[in-house]
This record gives sequence, structure tokens and C-alpha cells, in this order.
Amino acid sequence: MLYAILGEDAPGSLAKRLAARPAHLERLKELQEAGRLVLAGPCPAIDSPDPGPAGFSGSLIVAEFDSLDEAQAWAAADPYASEGVFAGMRVLPFRKVLPA
Repeated sequence: MLYAILGEDAPGSLAKRLAARPAHLERLKELQEAGRLVLAGPCPAIDSPDPGPAGFSGSLIVAEFDSLDEAQAWAAADPYASEGVFAGMRVLPFRKVLPA
């Protein structure tokens, strides 16, 4: 089943995000190579694809896991969670409708 992982950045966490990014991307690449990643990316804090020092308000990952517990455990072990980038995180079951 698919799950949406929604991370909300802590205020002032841009430096932590940049430091943790290589390890975060490596985990996403593993999901991609396993054919389980649907999409992933950050949410700019301002209306711009490159927010510069404004940073990001969070991230969205949609990926396939065997269960909600597995998705939650994967999310909790992500460097953005463990390094304090995220102030909060939600993991929700997700049903993809479009594109088919």
C-alpha cells in the first residue's frame, strides 16, 4: 500500500536540512531502486522553486510499504527526523487515483 509521509520543518532548520540531505537522499534512492518510491520533494517556504535562505516548510514522500507500522518506522529513522529538521511528521495511508 502507498503511504504519504508529511514532514513539517522546525523553525530555523535549514542548516540541519542541508547537512542531513545526502543521507536523506540516499534512503530515498534505495526506495526508488526497489520500485517503491512514487514521489518525493521539499515544500519551499515561499512561492519559488529556489527559496534561498527562506528555506523549506517541510517535505512530502509518497512510497509503498507493507504496512502503516513499516512506513512510520521508516519515516522515524529518516535523517530529517533524527537530525531535528522535522518538528513534526505524519504518515497517512494514501490511495493514488490519477494518473492511472
